[in-house]
Amino acid sequence: MSFPRTLGELRRSPFTEQRLGTRRVKDELRENLMTRLREGGPIFPGIVGYDDTVVPQIVNAILSRHNFILLGLRGQAKSRILRALTTLLDPQMPYIAGCEIHDNPYAPICRRCRELISKDAESTPIAWLTPDYRYVEKLATPDVTIADLIGDIDPIKAARGGHELSSEFTVHYGLLPRANRGIFAINELPDLAGKIQVGLFNIMQEGDVQIKGYPIRLPLDVAIVFSANPEDYTARGKIITPLKDRIGSEIRTHYPATVEEGIEITAQEAWINRTANSHNENGGGAPRLHVPKYINEIIERIAFAARDDKKIDKRSGVSQRLPISAIENVVSNAERRALTHREKLVVPRVSDIYAALPAITGKLELEYEGEMKGADHVSRELIRTAVAKSFDTYLHTNNMNQVVQWFDLGGEIQLSDNAGAQEVLDGLTQIQGLMEKLGKLNVGPKDSAEMQVSAAEFVLEGLHAHKKIGRNEERVFSAGEKPVKQQEHVYEPEEPGFGRKRGFN
Repeated sequence: MSFPRTLGELRRSPFTEQRLGTRRVKDELRENLMTRLREGGPIFPGIVGYDDTVVPQIVNAILSRHNFILLGLRGQAKSRILRALTTLLDPQMPYIAGCEIHDNPYAPICRRCRELISKDAESTPIAWLTPDYRYVEKLATPDVTIADLIGDIDPIKAARGGHELSSEFTVHYGLLPRANRGIFAINELPDLAGKIQVGLFNIMQEGDVQIKGYPIRLPLDVAIVFSANPEDYTARGKIITPLKDRIGSEIRTHYPATVEEGIEITAQEAWINRTANSHNENGGGAPRLHVPKYINEIIERIAFAARDDKKIDKRSGVSQRLPISAIENVVSNAERRALTHREKLVVPRVSDIYAALPAITGKLELEYEGEMKGADHVSRELIRTAVAKSFDTYLHTNNMNQVVQWFDLGGEIQLSDNAGAQEVLDGLTQIQGLMEKLGKLNVGPKDSAEMQVSAAEFVLEGLHAHKKIGRNEERVFSAGEKPVKQQEHVYEPEEPGFGRKRGFN
């Protein structure tokens, strides 16, 4: 489709003055959202776990033509949601070619465009913007100035053009005017200095901005959205009350409510499908990858356990980036092992999760008790907790007596994350009753050695997590420490006439 290139052609196209002349960007968002609601389907594709909570509130804010703010801890898809708003903009938007603030051809607000239309009339050149170019995002930092956001007078423009400093032609526009007829997003709003937040008052209430005190007022057409961590109100800064009062809707985000939602998000975001981009030295494809479901569950449960752990700062939160980074590191460790042993199938094991500690420890903000124990110790505890919970969804310790007995009778086995699958499998088959239990994990004797080893190690790690068997730092599994049976204390009466009594502690 060819788009009009002059104002005259634009008037004769479907983009008439009646359609675009007074239509503002919030009306555009509202109309396109209404169309999407009628058609059905996801409002924001790729946003998981918010269908019944966050998304309806965003829909209400857009239908109300509100500026809104997303409040939530780190790693809750706030920035992604803001960027997804561009999907509610028109595919193409006309503006006067060369205009820094993308002026509406039917209602120009800058002096340059008004004079250009007065001079060229119907031959005024027209250009077009796609939705991505109508989204302007700024990360709030303490050094942001009013000139960055609103604009300033540029003496060089004045000198080169021979203009007076009070002339509109000397203005250097900031990010907000350049977002005219689009969406302007500010991330981490509390980090913006209070005196700079004041600069947003006019555009949010009266719809215009004034630059550097000169008599130049621009009635901008822009939808303003924000994101913030609620803890930032007291940590690094705060949102000043008059600005909060001008924000139409305050919407709270949250972490995934279920492990299944977390797994879906992690699978969507993590880079684990590497075979398409990798080739070995012989020109063939990279080893195939199979990630067992219980591995995905363990990794996701680590984040869930961390969010409930008293040793971890809840005000900071545990980002969804933890399981994303962890699964990538887990796959990499399994990939390294497969390449070393020339295996054709990459199957992660629980030992690979322990090898991925560098992807976990940096995501945790520890409380005092956690600092005393150390990030590695806390992370290992979280993995053990996650393994125990995942184990319980597939197996039960009461049905593992034969395996536990084998260790109680002196059996030992070392499972190194660097050992090849066939070598480990030869040792695992010696454990009485172990391989028969793998059916609960949908793994049988006809499956590859890599899959059998991964499943068997999961069973042993689950028993260790439930303290049925022991394991040392060298990953040697052995008999666990049995609880000492408390002896019954017998007290002899000191005075005559008292009978012997048992069971007092």
